[in-house]
Amino acid sequence: MSEIVSRQNAKFKHWLSLLEARGIKKSGQAILSGRKLVDEFLEQQPKRAIEILSVKKDSRITNHLLSNSLFKELDSLGTNSPLLVVETPEVEIWKEESPKGLELIVGLSDPGNLGAVLRSAEAFGVRRVILTQESASPFLPKALRAGSGSAFRMKLARAGKLKDLQLENAFSLDMNGENIAKFKWPKDLYLVLGEEGLGVPKELNAEPLSIPMNGNLESLNAMAAASIAMFSYKLSH
Repeated sequence: MSEIVSRQNAKFKHWLSLLEARGIKKSGQAILSGRKLVDEFLEQQPKRAIEILSVKKDSRITNHLLSNSLFKELDSLGTNSPLLVVETPEVEIWKEESPKGLELIVGLSDPGNLGAVLRSAEAFGVRRVILTQESASPFLPKALRAGSGSAFRMKLARAGKLKDLQLENAFSLDMNGENIAKFKWPKDLYLVLGEEGLGVPKELNAEPLSIPMNGNLESLNAMAAASIAMFSYKLSH
């Protein structure tokens, strides 16, 4: 087994493209990093595993050895552990339809924030997460790490721009909305999460819900607020 040492190597160029959303979408592959995540994936979804990238030989599946400098380029999160190239699941196109159960509509451009939301969505039994055009790819290394691989287990869909969606039974989180502690959650709804700091476009006419807080804080960050809302819904159903 020869070591890959050149940045001009075709395989290395392909793996490097998986650090960006365009390369992930084009190839249907992603890079999973972190020893715990890699080990769990190989145990739970071995058929989706393609190859391991490392600086040392690994006998579990097809293994490619890279020079330290090339490996560090691919190990964008600095895990210093083998990377796993995996097949990404197909993401359906969202059809403008009524929600079933709790469904999230997410327009978060930061992959770490998106991953954290996906992790909470899986934990609290969200039926589906719909990613708008503004959203980061859920299969970027940072999103996969923050979400503990939830993107491979959650039902996902893609949609257009957030402001252009036609929604029924949609709710958002806003400090001026109805107190979530007193709110009677319907069984079927969309919970809309806009970009942190920008909120949800007024065009959606989503009903605002607020989370009561002590102290002088104006608001919680989007991930914390979304997790509280999902837990509140879970408690009521």
